[in-house]
Amino acid sequence: MKNLWIFGLLLLAQTAHALVQDTPSQKDQGFWYLQTSVYTRHFSPDPEHNNNQDLIGLERNEASGWLFGGATFRNSFSQRSYYAYAGKRFESADYPVYVKLTGGLLEGYHGEYQDKIPLNHFGIAPVIIPSVGAHYGPVAAELVLLGFNAAMITTGVRF
Repeated sequence: MKNLWIFGLLLLAQTAHALVQDTPSQKDQGFWYLQTSVYTRHFSPDPEHNNNQDLIGLERNEASGWLFGGATFRNSFSQRSYYAYAGKRFESADYPVYVKLTGGLLEGYHGEYQDKIPLNHFGIAPVIIPSVGAHYGPVAAELVLLGFNAAMITTGVRF
């Protein structure tokens, strides 16, 4: 079961080349982006930390660069969490790379872990999340900074 995501990633990579040929220019129109987490690393590792976020996110990117979306994942303490956000994507004019800045509300840090993120009132906290990404046709990958605590690599497909 653990190797199932590897099979899915290989299948996605195999079909990406064929899709690149048929995909219209996404600079002229918006697109949806479905993503998942691949790797997470905490800057100050702790035996309690979960490095398998099981993230699933869906995001709408407008041609203007504005975006909105939502994601569900397991936080650093294995609690199911949810992130609803809006933001802006800044594409490079010369290369298939971009910078993305999102802000929204994060729900899911409860009980003894409630104080692990700032401003967590009633189990909901405002957050700002920067990331850097690259894409090849419909396939993309991002390096996401999770405050000063961790970094995560995600991958996904644009459609």
